[in-house]
Amino acid sequence: MRLEHQFTVPAPIDVVWPALMEPERVAPCMPGATLTGVDGQTFTGNVKVKLGPVTLLYKGSGEFAETDEQAHRTVIKASGKDTRGNGTASATVSVQLSEAGESTNVAVETDLSVTGRPAQFGRGLISEVSGRIIGEFASCLGTRLASEQAGNEQEEAVVQEGGATAQEDVPAQAAPEKPPQHLRAVPPRPEAEPIDLLGTAGLPVLKRVAPLALALAVLLIVVRYWRNR
Repeated sequence: MRLEHQFTVPAPIDVVWPALMEPERVAPCMPGATLTGVDGQTFTGNVKVKLGPVTLLYKGSGEFAETDEQAHRTVIKASGKDTRGNGTASATVSVQLSEAGESTNVAVETDLSVTGRPAQFGRGLISEVSGRIIGEFASCLGTRLASEQAGNEQEEAVVQEGGATAQEDVPAQAAPEKPPQHLRAVPPRPEAEPIDLLGTAGLPVLKRVAPLALALAVLLIVVRYWRNR
């Protein structure tokens, strides 16, 4: 199925783009997801999904299949399998960033394939649930980037106030080199809370179930009435 979502991050595009290119920075904002490794353009992780009383754990990997830095566009391919063999999930996600003043508009197109229990939700509910998950992700990412930006500005202010005097007495040192991308280590993180599909769907599920429940209740009342007769 094909899903389309749009959201706005309250940060400039030159701040949002590099963040999206680093899985370590955005993974904590994705509900249910835990990043386990990064190797160049590929990454591995887990996603927990709660479906009523059942919790599913998907283990999988993804890669940045296409990246156009000038156009601020990237394509991510990811797939995973439930550890109990109850289903699979795969997605090709196209992300396009565009400037909106001091903010950034993000357009996401997803080709999603799901098998197993989550597939029972159907296209309508999966679209509703994914929309709410994207909303949570956007809100978290905006807060995270704003916090990082504020921290950087504070550090720059401290350096500007006392850095000039200190630099007169201390010889300049070369900036430490960044480790190659394939050597980046992912610090251990606590397992993320699972995505509660029924809880996230909320009202849409209730709207679909309520008429059926009402019809069954009426039927039971009628059956009891005739039995009493």
